Amino acid sequence: MIFLITGAAGFIGFHISKKLLERGETVIGLDNLNDYYSIGLKNARCDRLKEYKNFIFHQVDISDQEAITSLFDKYRDINYIVHLAAQAGVRYSLKNPFVYIQTNVTGQLVILEEARRLEKLERIFYASSSSVYGLNKKIPFSEKDRVDKPGSVYAASKRSAELLSYSYSHVYGLKQTGLRFFTVYGPWGRPDMAYYIFARAIEHQQPITLYTGDNLSRDFTYIDDVVGALTSLFDCSTLEDYDVYNIGNNCQERVEKLIVYLENFLGKKALINYVTRPNTDIEATLSDISKIKQKTGWLPKTNLKNGVEYFVRWFKECI
Repeated sequence: MIFLITGAAGFIGFHISKKLLERGETVIGLDNLNDYYSIGLKNARCDRLKEYKNFIFHQVDISDQEAITSLFDKYRDINYIVHLAAQAGVRYSLKNPFVYIQTNVTGQLVILEEARRLEKLERIFYASSSSVYGLNKKIPFSEKDRVDKPGSVYAASKRSAELLSYSYSHVYGLKQTGLRFFTVYGPWGRPDMAYYIFARAIEHQQPITLYTGDNLSRDFTYIDDVVGALTSLFDCSTLEDYDVYNIGNNCQERVEKLIVYLENFLGKKALINYVTRPNTDIEATLSDISKIKQKTGWLPKTNLKNGVEYFVRWFKECI
């Protein structure tokens, strides 16, 4: 099978590309290699993927319609698109909201518009986010919940992408599966995420900024479990023409516990400054994963303690 993966040099994109390459699939990887975080890390991921003969890489921006049209004209035999490229980060959306609309909305539209010309395309899998649940108070978050109160521009852009995908499924019969990821972490992860920022600060004995709140917690999902969830969906023959699935650990963990585990495995104490949580940050997340479990049988296997240990092991090799 031929998979086109956008954001192939990104965190999740790298890991799922590697898994598919190991399975013998052909992977066409796209990434614009922007400088939102370390280009060196993105290049290092990409270099690992280029070791596989069945990997083809193109540096391209998904919102560049002319470039994507040209690329799709070249690769007419694509069977699956795994659309993971996005502008990530809730807080950065306050500083540069336009890039979120350009990448997450316009980019989604470009991929959809070009994808419908591919005669051998079987399905698009696309990245959404737990952020679409926005200001919902009920937890765990279920795919049945309303998602019409985004708490940030980032959340609004990801929900807009979902709506675009639904419309293209309805109008053109383009089969699609949305993936609502919950706080993915692990080796080769994004340096802008809290667990990575905390690890770096603890290692260098710099202060950590931690938000106050009685229930500051996240559903931390280890990257290998995410890969397992995606491959279970890739291999499922009974997916609906359009649907969305939560990809989470189904376990709510306090952020303070994350810090304790990082301290234990790094062998150093954290210096913590407490500040008021901004209204763009959700206080707590928790995924209801009964839907994907029922559909594919997938369940996460990695608890937070073990996942942090695996991450720190990798982190120590890289500093």
